[in-house]
Amino acid sequence: MSEPSVRKPTKKAFHFPKNANGHAKGDGGSAEEAKTPTAEAAAKPTPTKIAKQKREVAVEPASAAPTAEVKVKHAKKEKVVRDSFTMPKSDYEKIAALKQKCLDAGVSVKKSELLRAGLLLLDSAPTPESLLAAVSAVETVKTGRPAKS
Repeated sequence: MSEPSVRKPTKKAFHFPKNANGHAKGDGGSAEEAKTPTAEAAAKPTPTKIAKQKREVAVEPASAAPTAEVKVKHAKKEKVVRDSFTMPKSDYEKIAALKQKCLDAGVSVKKSELLRAGLLLLDSAPTPESLLAAVSAVETVKTGRPAKS
């Protein structure tokens, strides 16, 4: 008879699928145990803990007294909102012209940055009448996607 075939071992380790509670199937652990961290898990440094420790060490000056701790507070970034809108082609071309003016001045700018700069200018309008005049000068456009042509 012929010998049984032997497969070569693969390089990938076997992965046990996990349940919703975070334990491997057949582990016997309950959902309560999954929620409460063990002392062993709390003592083990995570990558985020290590990164925070490195940041704190890098921030401290070498000549500073040990009692004076320097902590850097990072300002939280504001969440961005994605939106779409419709505008006439002539206004869209004005954005391209303004981008080119900025490039000629040596500043690279995106469309969204130009629109936000325009909002800042409108917000800093000296009188409400000048804001209303600018808004009334804008042509009203039908909302939604343009028809395919």
